[in-house]
Amino acid sequence: MKAVLMAGAAAMALGACARTTGGNGRARAEPAAPSESVPAPDNILLADWTGPYDGVPPFDRVTPALFPEAFEFAIDEQRREVLAVADNPAAPTFANTIEALERAGDRLGRVQSVFGVMTSNMTNPEYQALQREWGPRLAAAYDEIYLNPRLFGRIRAVYEARESAGLSATQQRLATRMYELFARRGAGLNPEQKQQLSGYNQELARLFAEFNQKVLADEETWIVASEAELAGVPADVKATAAAAARERGLPAGQFAIVNTRSAVDPVLTFADNRALRERVYRAFVNRGDNEGANDTNETIRQIVRLRADRARLLGYPSHAHWRMQDTMARTPERAEELMMRVWPAAVARVREEVADQQAMARRLGHDITIEPWDYRYYMEKVRQERFSLSQDEIKPYFQLDNMIEGMFFMANRLYGLEFTENSGEVPVFHPDVRTWRVTRDGETVGVFYGDMFARTGKRSGAWATTYRSRSGLLGDDIVLGSNNNNFAKPGEGEPVLISLDDAETLFHEFGHAIHYFLSDVHYPSLLGTPRDFVEYPSQVHENWVLTPEILNRFARHYRTGEPMPAALVERIEAASRFNQGFATVEYLASALVDMELHTRPDGEVDPDAFERETLAALGMPDEIVMRHRLPHFLHLFSSDAYSAGYYSYLWSEVMDADTWAAFEEAGDVWDPATARRFAEYLLSTGNETDRAEAYRRFRGRDPDVDALLRKRGFPTGQ
Repeated sequence: MKAVLMAGAAAMALGACARTTGGNGRARAEPAAPSESVPAPDNILLADWTGPYDGVPPFDRVTPALFPEAFEFAIDEQRREVLAVADNPAAPTFANTIEALERAGDRLGRVQSVFGVMTSNMTNPEYQALQREWGPRLAAAYDEIYLNPRLFGRIRAVYEARESAGLSATQQRLATRMYELFARRGAGLNPEQKQQLSGYNQELARLFAEFNQKVLADEETWIVASEAELAGVPADVKATAAAAARERGLPAGQFAIVNTRSAVDPVLTFADNRALRERVYRAFVNRGDNEGANDTNETIRQIVRLRADRARLLGYPSHAHWRMQDTMARTPERAEELMMRVWPAAVARVREEVADQQAMARRLGHDITIEPWDYRYYMEKVRQERFSLSQDEIKPYFQLDNMIEGMFFMANRLYGLEFTENSGEVPVFHPDVRTWRVTRDGETVGVFYGDMFARTGKRSGAWATTYRSRSGLLGDDIVLGSNNNNFAKPGEGEPVLISLDDAETLFHEFGHAIHYFLSDVHYPSLLGTPRDFVEYPSQVHENWVLTPEILNRFARHYRTGEPMPAALVERIEAASRFNQGFATVEYLASALVDMELHTRPDGEVDPDAFERETLAALGMPDEIVMRHRLPHFLHLFSSDAYSAGYYSYLWSEVMDADTWAAFEEAGDVWDPATARRFAEYLLSTGNETDRAEAYRRFRGRDPDVDALLRKRGFPTGQ
């Protein structure tokens, strides 16, 4: 039932966005359920995956036209498999009910896995039409399973007998989680309520697709700039903007600044032309908030109201209370308590940062008051003055290929994972995608797909996902997983240089990859971890970017090949806590607004007014904007995945900071014993045990929030 339990989220539930986990490509030695066998049509999406590595997705042969037939057949097959479980005349047991459901829906999982890849990375009007049509139909198909009273009766019987049926602790946990999931999804409602609930879910699926497509349309717009307007901007950034202009057919001498973060942030950081910075900033922060065809405010209003209606129908005070039942925090109050412990210190630090920037502007003779489009620019000037350090000085040492080798070095030294490039051996969905064979102790454990560059038709942000995860029950041994980034691709022959922030993003997403390559779980439904745990393994691995071993070996100048000078490394380390007010406030503002929005019992909001009023009540500094404003907040409104859950990055960072402290306390951040314990208790176990208890086994106690405050340079009160 992994296609059921994991619908809409990867088994490892990854990164900024997660997609459905696909099943394996092999014929099963054991059928999913005793249902009537119906031959699959001659459609590559319905065939078992073939080729090396126990089968791989046929990305090179996928077209939009294949999906309607594939969805239709796979949904019908899953229905037959699930009904065979629900209508089994034998008394319910763990084997004939829970395990049988774990095996159901494999083919649909594969189809959804490929569809998620294409709609995230290679979308076009045909795929967008499919999203609008099949999102609601898939929601209805899963509701049909969750709301089947006979099936729920069998699950409940296994759950109630779990302690007396001779089940292992893992089996009892799975039976409990499956029962609670069905209950949360409305299995106990009466027939009229179930019909109402399914209507809500189908309409939400339609609205999620609508929101996603409107934001993507705005992100495919651009600002035109001249050579003179780009004064101060590094040559590699200008080369990327020139390549974007050529791709869009603009006249020679013009530059296109595409409306995505990877293109916008360098301009806001380096462009001397304040008017250009303001134009670029306003276009970027107003994605989805433009009163035109792509305005998302009405879509948001409908989503929030429907979520509140659904929560009320299911017996919860709010959408946040419903979503947080299966998290480490458990309640909105606990999440808000953590956020508000950090918020005042972060705001106070922003006041200091703005004062420093204002003073810098005066010293430069700039008669201005710091505005949001000025923050990054003057922040960079302060960094240069205070630490003799600029992003432009660092960037030549962060060549993408070298940093990829650096992250592989990290995975090998800590966990024994080895990566050998095998591009061309397996099909890919775009020529930019590279692949690597992953081994451990000489045995193949996975294939890693790396899709690093931004392009038209690819959604913004960075994320990780799996196409197949390891499962003892299903005999799946070789993990197929990917990282998807949006680094700016330069012109032909130009080096791919990334910023320090980009390098940390690279290692962050790779932390998800490490997590899923090390996971070794028997039951597929115990792969997925709570939303506020998911980001923890990825955030921990960001810490190794600035270790001497990574910098000395891999941070080499793209022209000379020389390693980063020790003096520059020292200045980077000295500046590691610089600008933490900005970084914390822009993130926390988004998380706090998310939680406030989704704790409203009635869900009736005017999104623009709500955002303004909530930020004013929080005391949001005027000089900063939320990292994700509501009109383009894909985490919240392209699915339910991160709704009432954006706080999870901070929750995870508490564990991250405390875990890094454990490595430091060992006297060596590469300490093998600490890495072994981290992998054994937290990375390999999925959700087979309670994650808070697993952390205590690793650390000997609960995580220390003060570790986070110290890491960000905020006062701890101690």
